[in-house]
Amino acid sequence: MSKTAIITGITGQDGSYLAELLLQKGYAVHGIIRRASSFNTERIDHIYQDPHDPAQRLTLHHGDLADAVSLVNLLRDIAPDEVYHLGAQSHVRVSFEMPEYTGQVTGLGTIRLLEAIRAAGIATRFYQASSSEMFGSTPPPQNEETPFHPRSPYGCAKVYGYWATVNYREAYGMHATNGILFNHESPRRGETFVTRKITRAVARIKAGLQDELYLGNLDAVRDWGYAKEFVEAMWLMMQQESSDDYVVATGKAASVRQFCQAAFARAGLDWERFVRYDPRYERPSEVDALVGDAGKIQRELGWKTATDWYALAELMVDADVQRLDDELSGRLVRFDR
Repeated sequence: MSKTAIITGITGQDGSYLAELLLQKGYAVHGIIRRASSFNTERIDHIYQDPHDPAQRLTLHHGDLADAVSLVNLLRDIAPDEVYHLGAQSHVRVSFEMPEYTGQVTGLGTIRLLEAIRAAGIATRFYQASSSEMFGSTPPPQNEETPFHPRSPYGCAKVYGYWATVNYREAYGMHATNGILFNHESPRRGETFVTRKITRAVARIKAGLQDELYLGNLDAVRDWGYAKEFVEAMWLMMQQESSDDYVVATGKAASVRQFCQAAFARAGLDWERFVRYDPRYERPSEVDALVGDAGKIQRELGWKTATDWYALAELMVDADVQRLDDELSGRLVRFDR
């Protein structure tokens, strides 16, 4: 029989790629989405299945990480083999403006889900989407033994979720794994995140629809990988007999400035003509450099990335140029890239 999985945050970048992967592997996939007055499922529309289809393997459920009762009921009814917890308020800059909400959803939401698994009385494997932002100001390279020093409410909330996952593994024998993912991007990245903000602006500037791009700290260094490859690491972790914690990263560093240079060059543009500095995009406490050491997952699980930050920048620019061309031509815009 096929496995069953629940994905929180299924409508996000990672959730959409993970849903595709699990469906390809024959899973029955259940996604939790928040109730909204408008549709917000664009990233998974291409894999959506009518609930009247007898062969349906993708099912969406309304739920919320702030509502423990709904989580218990859903877990008890579905009894999944695997739970992938990707849902969060995940924008670092926004977490400074909404620190309490970020703590409620990103931090406490994790322990609500863990406790819901216990309360539902089911045996399942749990994946926690931990973040490189937990390392904060600790110098790179960062691995599983690196001390945490978060520099944002988001990072603090993720540290809480990380240790809650470890605690439930140790206290209750739960198969609970932390994937400490470094920055991972794609054409499905939200438009307010810096990489997608850059590549979308490149497409619009090339088309004559935008004149300038305003950014904050150009010297911030990150380890950018391809989200579509990173979700494969999530799945691999959940197939192991014993749960553990793994850093997922490319090990290659680039600054925001370098990403800009590569993205604009892909479109034949000089980035310095269009990029402007705006201090409003600076964080109250900055994270200077996050560069991961993924040696453990490479050795133990055989995972490694094939797409570095430069190839990723080009891939994202190509996708945004094509998407804008589709919009201007009146063609259907798809998120299946």
